[in-house]
Amino acid sequence: MKIAVTSQNRKTITGHAGRCRNFWIFKVDGLTVQARSLLELPIEQSFHETPGDGPHPLDEIDVLISGGMGDNLHTRLKRRGIDALITPETDPAQAVTAYLQGRLETSAPETRDHGQGHHH
Repeated sequence: MKIAVTSQNRKTITGHAGRCRNFWIFKVDGLTVQARSLLELPIEQSFHETPGDGPHPLDEIDVLISGGMGDNLHTRLKRRGIDALITPETDPAQAVTAYLQGRLETSAPETRDHGQGHHH
């Protein structure tokens, strides 16, 4: 299993998955993290810039953990077979551990009105 965690600053979980370009990739076997690596994407490969259902470097992951995402991205990831989770946890490794133990606190995706407060 591969779990990606949004981490633009490479330290904490990023709150805006669509614009994030840095992801910690955790390779997991059972309940054990086997490896952790950083995936850095160019801006044109952020989810925000990637068209709909075209191929994406994160297509191989099983789970995406982020501090926040809109319902549109959540739906896009689900169509790709990726379980997209939103959590208030800020530490990437702790979030993965909590997920593996079935105790990661999660919330629903944000419903965004692109006409108000969401700038491109």
